[in-house]
Amino acid sequence: MVAITISVDGAGFDLVAEQAALCGLPGVGGIGAFVGLVRGGDGLETLVLEHYPGMTEAAMRAIAERAARRWDLLAVTLRHRVGRLRVGEPIVLVLAASAHRDAALSATRFLIDWLKTDAPFWKREEFRDGRRRWVAARESDRTAREAW
Repeated sequence: MVAITISVDGAGFDLVAEQAALCGLPGVGGIGAFVGLVRGGDGLETLVLEHYPGMTEAAMRAIAERAARRWDLLAVTLRHRVGRLRVGEPIVLVLAASAHRDAALSATRFLIDWLKTDAPFWKREEFRDGRRRWVAARESDRTAREAW
């Protein structure tokens, strides 16, 4: 049975504590990790993330379960922040624990690629000059997902 932890909220997360929680599981030999940050540039100050409670968590759980069917995983942790986030702040955490590194690393890549396209989040960028714009889906994200 794969231990799946999903959370969507405005709180930050502690990477060290999250990894430590998985290190104690029997049989864990490796943990793949990805931490996504709010990217800056072009005067971007803030990224505002919205989601549909319940629906987003269900989509994230389905993605985690899909990864667990594909690789021999012991645990998956998916944490995604919502609300107003400034450039440089962590936005998403993906952890995949397995007995072996290949499964953990491959599953981590799969999880973030699928989260980018299949988890319903809406993102609005806010710039220093007062501009605001909704972030459109990127073809490169769809291409990465389809590669799996």
